Amino acid sequence: MDAIVFEEFGGPEVLRYETAAEVPEPGPGEVRLRVAAAGVNPVDWKTRSGLMKEFHPTTFPAVAGIEVAGTVDAVGEGVTGLAVGDEVFGWAKSGGYAQYALAGAGESGDVLPKPAGLSWEAAVGLPVAGETAARVLEQLGVREGETLFLHGAAGIVGTIAVQLAVAAGVTVVGSASEANHDYLRGLGAISVAYGDGLADRVRAAAPGGVDAVFDAAGYGVLPLAIELAGKERVVTIAATDADEHGVLFSVPEPDFGRVRGWLRAQAEGVLAGTLRLRHADTLPLKEAARAQELSEAGHVRGKLVLLP
Repeated sequence: MDAIVFEEFGGPEVLRYETAAEVPEPGPGEVRLRVAAAGVNPVDWKTRSGLMKEFHPTTFPAVAGIEVAGTVDAVGEGVTGLAVGDEVFGWAKSGGYAQYALAGAGESGDVLPKPAGLSWEAAVGLPVAGETAARVLEQLGVREGETLFLHGAAGIVGTIAVQLAVAAGVTVVGSASEANHDYLRGLGAISVAYGDGLADRVRAAAPGGVDAVFDAAGYGVLPLAIELAGKERVVTIAATDADEHGVLFSVPEPDFGRVRGWLRAQAEGVLAGTLRLRHADTLPLKEAARAQELSEAGHVRGKLVLLP
């Protein structure tokens, strides 16, 4: 099968497009997917570069990627609730940048059924970003009538989080580059620019104060975030120095039953037109290194997708 493999940590150049990679076989409780689309996420290049090795050990050779949408084409022993031909989306256990990938099955597994009518590109845009957005908003406990400052609001995580918060009656002030301000206003947020003077711009946009801060971008914003909302109501997914500031660094929700509920609701929202997903670009699998370069450079306007 075709797959993107790497055998050492390093830059994008360590990614190798292999056309004769071994097709994985599903073990007990697993299914194999014929991958229709693979999502590109910051964790992918962080894993490739070795930044995640203390948290997620990598065994070489490794297939890159964690996020997939595709069709079940083989079922392991003991699997119930999924059958060959079912269309699903979620997380890959064996690496997602490939023609075939393994995933855990069942209520505690890694994938859930893809609703009919939901495109592969939309489906693969939900797992990582949708889970992250829902999880952090819950951890912050934002409620109707409160004001949230979302730092890095125009990315795929921010896009979903803004809409979920606005739908819950939360006022959202979102930081982004000037080119994304109209986009954020279209989602219902108040847009402010990055850079020097950010604190003053946020205060001007939220004269009644900020109740909570969702840091989706990093770049040294935590001192400002704490100043705005107090460390107890600041959550980051990007600042590696969170512990030094006494701020929660959010990690994925371990209860897949809860995640499944979040993603089902979001998929229904996409189909109903009440939740918009932003698509940045679709690239062929062989251009995975280029996709990771774009992701690592930052300021990607939406979801990057690879097609095997």
